[in-house]
Formats: sequence, structure tokens, C-alpha cells
Amino acid sequence: MTIGDKIRHIRNFRGLTQKELGLKIGLDAKSADNRIAQYETNYRVPKKDMLAQIAEALDVNVMNFTGSTPSCTEDIMFTFFWMDEENRGMINLFQLVRNPGKTNASDDTTVRYYDNDDWPSYTPVGIYFDYGIVNDFMKEWLKRKEELKAKEITNDEYLEWKLNWPNTCDNNRPPKTWRK
Repeated sequence: MTIGDKIRHIRNFRGLTQKELGLKIGLDAKSADNRIAQYETNYRVPKKDMLAQIAEALDVNVMNFTGSTPSCTEDIMFTFFWMDEENRGMINLFQLVRNPGKTNASDDTTVRYYDNDDWPSYTPVGIYFDYGIVNDFMKEWLKRKEELKAKEITNDEYLEWKLNWPNTCDNNRPPKTWRK
């Protein structure tokens, strides 16, 4: 998703018109809707300070629009979150469980699954991160996806959690409210 796509998606999620968003960030009333339309269609790309104002007006983490450090943990997570937002079924998370007694038994790294489970028709490829904080974040994301599937949280709550992450993390004290 482009920055403009993200602005439009979040603005619509917040129930704002282009003009209302433009006014919230201090644009002139005559041109507010046109300027936001230009951003959303990628005709113009907002500068970093404008993105910060837009993020504040939309009540989201500015990292939804900008990354500060290439390959930092937050950039990795926001990339995954937006991929998930574009196609909710694209990223599937599952918890691997250690089989005690089998450590260093072989070099076989194959994870096996039963073909009659709800897996795609092609053989999926898994990934894991040997990076503690990314693993912790992925576990919490798995928890949110499981809550969504079990209808313990709504689609709106799930998106709200992602938009304000990591401030919505369970271990953030105090966590930003995202459940309705």
C-alpha cells in the first residue's frame, strides 16, 4: 500500500471526509479536501512533518506512514500489518511447540502438518525469527488474530490495535486503549 492508500484507508476507518481531515491538520477550508485527495491519489506526497500531523489527526502511530530505521523491528511489523490489511488471509501465524527430548536430533528442519487440515492446496513455507523482541511481537499478533477468528474482538478493534501498535501492546504500561 502506498502512503496515500494508507491515509485513505485510515481516514475511512475513522469516518472522516477528506475535508474534515484537512481541517483537522490545519489546511485552509477552501483547499482542505483537494489537498487530502492529492495525498490519497499519490499526486502529492506529504512531507514528514505533514505525515506527523496527519497521524495525530487520525490518532495512529506515525510509523504507519514513515519508517525511521530500515529493517528495525517496528518497520518489520508495520510492513506485515499493512500486508495483512490488504489481504487478511495472506499471513497466517502459528505457534511452534518444542518437542523436548528431540533437541539436536537431526538437521531436518521440516515442520509437518496434516494435509486434511485447513491448509492451502500448495505446500506453505514457514518463517521464524531468532530475534527475541520480534518473536514477542509476533506472539502477541498471533494472539490478536486468534481473538479475531474466535470473534472475541471485532475487525475494527483488530485494525485499531495494529494502527496504534506498539502502544497497544499488552506489555506497554499503560497500554493505549483499543478495545471498545
